[in-house]
Amino acid sequence: MTIIDSRNASRDRTGQLPPSMIERMTLVLDVFDSRAARLSLEEVARRSRLPRSTVHRILHQMVRSQWIEHASFGYRLGRRALGLGGGDGGLGEIRAAAAPILHDLHLRTGLVAHLTALDGGDVIYLDKVGGQLAARVPSRVGGRVPAYSTAGGRSVLAWLDPEQVDGFYGWSPHDRADGGFAHCLALHNELNRIRRRSGLAFERDDTATGFACVGAAVRGPDGPVAGLSLCGEAGTAPLGRVAPLVTEAARQVSRTIYGEAG
Repeated sequence: MTIIDSRNASRDRTGQLPPSMIERMTLVLDVFDSRAARLSLEEVARRSRLPRSTVHRILHQMVRSQWIEHASFGYRLGRRALGLGGGDGGLGEIRAAAAPILHDLHLRTGLVAHLTALDGGDVIYLDKVGGQLAARVPSRVGGRVPAYSTAGGRSVLAWLDPEQVDGFYGWSPHDRADGGFAHCLALHNELNRIRRRSGLAFERDDTATGFACVGAAVRGPDGPVAGLSLCGEAGTAPLGRVAPLVTEAARQVSRTIYGEAG
């Protein structure tokens, strides 16, 4: 049986570029020959044999739709591309690693422990552990909220490139329409404060009135992979006292998954 290389099949015999955007996107995806591939813009253009400007435009669109991820090292396959194989982009592994740690956090503090993962500009709740207080906190496993409104989400956003954060919300430093500039500036100021606190994020009354949270990111070798947080009543939750426990718990999840490289 003859196997046709899709990189060559997408070009006609005259060597012209494929006219279809889908064909060009396929060429770009094909150059990532493994789940771990990390490529620069120049490498993607060279391997795909597409013009650099075309590759840049396609990659930008694919990053926004989560087929590709962009970080300081370059480009890699995104969550949507990795999910084509029937997996969940590693979220099951993260949830399994975090489950006993969330349970321990709740037992030690009496607060509600959450595990969230970034999905575009939102976070999805992967797990929630708590006692009677949990029923009063309006979060649910599988639910989603804007990442910038939660401590766990902010802790993840803080370790992403600012351009990637702006891309999630369609904000631009030059766009002042509908208060976009003010929101963009306020968020980046908050993310800077989180980085200065070594990754600790706090929020009060943003996700739910009367509740406050502290969060930290679970980080892997290539960046943040999840957010871990504790939530309690705004007037009584000792967030400053439990913050070190959240930081250590996030590191423990990272070590469980990635070893000392996490």
